[in-house]
Amino acid sequence: GAAGQAEVSVPAVLEVESGATARLECGFSIPENGSYIDWFYVDRANRVRLCRITDAGVQMEDTDSRARLSVGEDHALSISKVTVQDAGTFVCQAGAGSQGEKQTELRVYKVPAPPEITASSAGIPVHSSETPQIAQCVSENGFPAPNITWHKNGEQLQGEENKVKILATVTRKSSGLYTVSSVLFAAVTRQDRHSLFHCTAHYWLRGQRRTAESPRVNVTGFWEPGAGGDPTESVELRVESSSALVKEGDDVKLVCEADGNPAPVFSFYKRLGDNWQDLPLPADTGSGVLLLHGVNKSSSGLYRCQALDLDNMQQLEKDVELVVNYIEGVRVKMEPSSPLREGDSVRLSCSAHSPVALSYHWRDGRGRKVAEGNQLLLSNLTFENSNNFSCRVEARSVPGLERSERVAVAVQGKPRIVAISSPLYVHHNDVVNLTCKAIAFPRPSVHWSINGTAHEYMDNQHVASNLTVRVSPELLRAGATCRVSNMLGVSEKHIQLLDQKTSESKGVIIVAIIVCILVVAVLGAVIYFLHKKGKISCGRAGKQDITKPEARKDKNVVDVKSDKLSEEAGLLQGTNGEKRTAAEQ
Repeated sequence: GAAGQAEVSVPAVLEVESGATARLECGFSIPENGSYIDWFYVDRANRVRLCRITDAGVQMEDTDSRARLSVGEDHALSISKVTVQDAGTFVCQAGAGSQGEKQTELRVYKVPAPPEITASSAGIPVHSSETPQIAQCVSENGFPAPNITWHKNGEQLQGEENKVKILATVTRKSSGLYTVSSVLFAAVTRQDRHSLFHCTAHYWLRGQRRTAESPRVNVTGFWEPGAGGDPTESVELRVESSSALVKEGDDVKLVCEADGNPAPVFSFYKRLGDNWQDLPLPADTGSGVLLLHGVNKSSSGLYRCQALDLDNMQQLEKDVELVVNYIEGVRVKMEPSSPLREGDSVRLSCSAHSPVALSYHWRDGRGRKVAEGNQLLLSNLTFENSNNFSCRVEARSVPGLERSERVAVAVQGKPRIVAISSPLYVHHNDVVNLTCKAIAFPRPSVHWSINGTAHEYMDNQHVASNLTVRVSPELLRAGATCRVSNMLGVSEKHIQLLDQKTSESKGVIIVAIIVCILVVAVLGAVIYFLHKKGKISCGRAGKQDITKPEARKDKNVVDVKSDKLSEEAGLLQGTNGEKRTAAEQ
């Protein structure tokens, strides 16, 4: 049987992460003579058949990986939950006698865990005759085994006789994954008290080199008994704070460091005039750290650290200046300061003191920004726009340093009633609420012309009064009056109460009148329309057209008129003076 033609290109190498599914392409179809395709795994020099594919189906061999194997329609072999033991060469063979085959190398990788570093807990002997252990680094569960390198202050360390020694151990677990342990031995000097060590795990992933670094660690040096000490030669004192510029309220550290070993004893002082004031010592005098909580303006000044070497009783000193930035004396001035009335204008001026440049802006009572600069001009004041204003002072060069001051701009005047419940439609004997709302300063009082239960509410310069009363005939007739007053004047308004039934009857009458007017208008329009069409004749001329016979064309008609009413009356009477009938006439 001849081999089938290649259907797809088959990669020579397939890389898969441990635990994933590997799909191995075959690249052949079953030969036309009804032969078969075999999948093999090459174990050292031997081929182990995994399955055979025919037109009838797939026959799996009894292997350890059988449960994880499957074959696709294109004869590709899939291996689920790949392990590092699956790595090797796989062969897809078409027909018998190796007339056609494709090989793929399966590489399984596992990214190792980030390296963990452990510094020597016993401390490092300085100037020891033996190279001491600095730290140990471990990287677990990788495949292939990663490589570990050591670094000091970012520079890679190489093995050097009597100075640097690196010992590595590689362990393969039952899962096939590797754990690598590396121990660094190195000689240290007094300069290494600030040195930082770390390790790096190197591994390959899909043809690329990858790395993972451990945290940095510092080692603690000590002097072996009888080895002698290294005297203190220099002292450094610095200020540490959460921000570059110190401001009021910050926590500040004064850190004093010396190069002597063992460490000297530290003391702290602050300059007051011509003298130095002792400051409380830290619990550990060898730590060289003085913590100042919540510094303020008075914390500024010159500080001194004194280091005493107990071996030779030599004393060294170092000074540092602490500058605490602050804002003080924030105040707002109002001009004029006399009581303000509606229509007046006022100018607000803000001032403050600080060792750094300041900026100002204004906000209203709702926190909205209304102006920039240290002055705010308010014109045409009313009750409504009187408010609380705040001046906010900021030191932009010192982030977070700001202060603010509030001022109340109160406009005085007699009360002005701004809302009232009138007219109010009610039913007899109902219990109703009468409402009266006014604005004024100083605070006004509200009085009602009738008795009832009153409830008063204040909101800034607004006062609202609700009066609960029962509707009576007298109340319907006279209504009620709300009177609001303060020391500057009085305002009052009348509330009219209307009987809802009467209002409804009047409404019905008005509607009836409107309907009648509309009916008459429509009827008039119809009559006018008929008249214009000639369907209806009106007036005396019309009557003559209907009763008078048509005149003959050949007969002359003479109209005789008389100015004498008596003669006309005689003609209309009979011989005996009776009035003639219409026929006789």
